[in-house]
Amino acid sequence: MSAPALTTPRSALGAWLPVLAWAAVIFAFSAVPSLSSGLGGWDLVLRKLAHLTEYAILGALLVRASGRPWLALALGALYATSDEVHQHFVEGRHGAPLDVAIDTLGVLGGIAAWRIVSRRVEARRAAP
Repeated sequence: MSAPALTTPRSALGAWLPVLAWAAVIFAFSAVPSLSSGLGGWDLVLRKLAHLTEYAILGALLVRASGRPWLALALGALYATSDEVHQHFVEGRHGAPLDVAIDTLGVLGGIAAWRIVSRRVEARRAAP
């Protein structure tokens, strides 16, 4: 899949604004001192699933905007790293390399899902 033809600043804004908005949502969640659900052992599972999900959305938005899966993966992993550094400075939170890995897996899943859906849409458009 090649990069989208972004011919105007308006189309570039339309491609990248959702990425920036979602990154801001992730940043806001990371600034919350405690996201404990009070569900004991399930709390850890739910938080890791939340990591996967929020970064899958980011991965899909990044590949949608850039049109380049490897660039989307690199940007997503870089953002995951910066997010964990951010959490290091939030009282009650800590940064964890394992979370960067989980986030990056989420990005990869989002990229894969976006590409699968995009190919199906393209195939339907091309069908007579």
